[in-house]
Amino acid sequence: MNRRRAWALAARVPTLPAAVAPVVVGSAAAAHDGRFEWIGAAGALIVSLAIQIGTNFSNDAFDFLRGADTARRLGPPRVTQAGLLTARAVLNGAYVCFVLAAVVGAYFVARYGWPILIAGLLSIASGLAYTAGPWPIAYHGLGELFVFVFFGLVAVVGTTFVQTGRLTSLALGAAVPVGLLCTAILIVNNLRDIETDRAAGKRTLAVLLGPGSTRALYLACLAAAAVSPAMLRAAEHVGSYFWLPWLTLPLMVALARTVRPGADAAALNRALKGTARLHLIFALLLAASLL
Repeated sequence: MNRRRAWALAARVPTLPAAVAPVVVGSAAAAHDGRFEWIGAAGALIVSLAIQIGTNFSNDAFDFLRGADTARRLGPPRVTQAGLLTARAVLNGAYVCFVLAAVVGAYFVARYGWPILIAGLLSIASGLAYTAGPWPIAYHGLGELFVFVFFGLVAVVGTTFVQTGRLTSLALGAAVPVGLLCTAILIVNNLRDIETDRAAGKRTLAVLLGPGSTRALYLACLAAAAVSPAMLRAAEHVGSYFWLPWLTLPLMVALARTVRPGADAAALNRALKGTARLHLIFALLLAASLL
């Protein structure tokens, strides 16, 4: 494998729509209020992608260094564990991504002040602390909370804020299903890796809960996201096209059947890809309903 493909593998390109989806929804919320701004949307997208790629790079290196990624893992190969790139190179790539996010974010800090500064610093710090440092988030059952907060609430609300200059209840309400479905991606990933994570001492939420409760949590995230369009309609945040995200219901049902007791690694890998697809499609339809 050449170095370009190795870096693409380290960036986990198939997961990057998870960074795009909240920006799309947050921008639609801004457009709903007549305040859409291209500079804000583009800047938010760059920051979101940079933080996710930086976090992915950091995870690749630190999971290997901590012994969580071994030849026994059931998911896609990791470049540090496979020897395709050195841990030092991958960590340097992470730092470049976080610096890029900070540089772009500085423009919005100058424009909107301390709320953006705090959100940006916490996002970057959490991306690093996900698997790094003396108390890594992912190793103490807090990964799902991190994803919901930063790839849901902060990403959607922040995208709207850098375009409108204010917090809106619409953006907050729309952020909830986006965060829930992004969290569902991590849940099914950790469900697949329970045994290898437990052996490596990585106490993910799936390891702490066990397979049965982890499946229930996954289904709860899907169900709560499915209810959200009706909630947004009841709050009068969306109009007559509020039902558009419900076009994903057949995919939700199919995923619920795939993440069944006794599902093997191959089935859970399919569910992982399917959940990522669901997250993006749901976000696009939710954005359309807001417009």
